[in-house]
Amino acid sequence: MKILVCISHVPDTTSKINFTENDTKFDANGVQFVINPYDEFCLTRAMWFKEKQGASVTVVNVGGAETEPTLRKALAIGADDAIRVNSVPTDGMQVAKELAAVVKNGDYDLVLAGKESADYNGQMVPGMLATLTDFNFVNGCVGLEIDGTNVTAEREIDGGNETVSSSLPVVIGGQKGIVEEKDLRIPNMRGIMMARKKPLNVIEAIGGEVATTIQSFEKPAPKGTVKLVDADNVDELINLLHNEAKVI
Repeated sequence: MKILVCISHVPDTTSKINFTENDTKFDANGVQFVINPYDEFCLTRAMWFKEKQGASVTVVNVGGAETEPTLRKALAIGADDAIRVNSVPTDGMQVAKELAAVVKNGDYDLVLAGKESADYNGQMVPGMLATLTDFNFVNGCVGLEIDGTNVTAEREIDGGNETVSSSLPVVIGGQKGIVEEKDLRIPNMRGIMMARKKPLNVIEAIGGEVATTIQSFEKPAPKGTVKLVDADNVDELINLLHNEAKVI
């Protein structure tokens, strides 16, 4: 079984986010980037299939040279090889088209991708990728088993989980639950050293169509000041909750 894991290069959630050029571009200065957490869950599941079923695992990213350390980390975790599509990601459709070309050229059986990226939260790329490749598709996946070409997936729905059956080839949009946080792998020194020797192939983009453009970014409004109410002044507390907070 050939597995392709799509890797997004996203800011660490502890990073302070700023924008430049009149709030039209993200300012990457001083920002630490990591593997998208949802993608890391998927990569860990792919490693299970590699170890238990002899699958091969390739990771892919659409991005510039600055994303290569993130791909090297994926290689250190245990992926066999990596592909970087040399293109600046602009929107979901453009990324999906670039990934679809990789899938078609690589003859993959299983494509794993986080259900969304932790920065833009679009939840677009896995579904678009499945459509462009004519693969089956399961999103919000919290459990995955494969027996031959038979796929059993558990997905999160409102109020519970749903178990569905499908067949390869399939695109899976995964999240926490496909593996648990305790199962995530930290690269060890041997993995880091081996990652330096594993192939990281840079391919040129096909020039996928850009369907949307960013007009501007806006950060959340700062939180208001805290008002302290004396524990004995219940009437004042009720007044504030009713007239200012408007929660009662």
